[in-house]
Amino acid sequence: MLTDPADPSRVLIETADLDGDHDLVRRYGVPLKEIVVWAREYLCRPHADLGRNGPVCPYAQTSLDRGTFYLAVRPGTPDGAEAAEVLDGYRDWFLRLVSPPGVSAQYRTILVLFPDLPEAAAAEVIDVAQDALKSRYVSEGLMIGEFYPGPPPKAGLWNPGFRPLGSPVPLLAIRHMVATDFPFLRDDPGQFAAYLERFGHRPPAALREEVQAVARHYGLMTEPAT
Repeated sequence: MLTDPADPSRVLIETADLDGDHDLVRRYGVPLKEIVVWAREYLCRPHADLGRNGPVCPYAQTSLDRGTFYLAVRPGTPDGAEAAEVLDGYRDWFLRLVSPPGVSAQYRTILVLFPDLPEAAAAEVIDVAQDALKSRYVSEGLMIGEFYPGPPPKAGLWNPGFRPLGSPVPLLAIRHMVATDFPFLRDDPGQFAAYLERFGHRPPAALREEVQAVARHYGLMTEPAT
């Protein structure tokens, strides 16, 4: 269990804490464990509808194995603006966290759960918060992902008929941006510019032509990778 030095009321729960007696674990142990099982059995495994080889999330298994998979709980039923405010605090803390020696920061993630949200309200709350936060996160080299039962209507990158963002508990996930996030950022000029600043000189080879085409579309320039 980690406590934020800037706000002792803000805690991060590690998988090893789930059999402990912290108040949040006693109250929300069922949804917390449900999300860990979901991560292990869904995110960390291949899926027939994914449209590519490998696990649904390429980073989740290492995050779990290396101890950089953190859980947080926001009790109650916030609206979208309140949920976004909660995530502001966790974003600031995420940027201050230090990964264990030898573990890349790209494997660090915080999943903020909203287990008291009724399923009927979850989509609006989570989507409103994610939409309000995404550009700010991206400008700082971060990504924020929305997950809830349903699933969310966003299509998979390799199979437009697949909806990969379903989870048993509503949550917002914080992680570092990686070079393969281009498809999530290409349609917003500000977000794409933030991507280009970090990865434009050396995008993944399979994405290089698309990245350069979008850069030309927005009047941005890239230098060829060497």
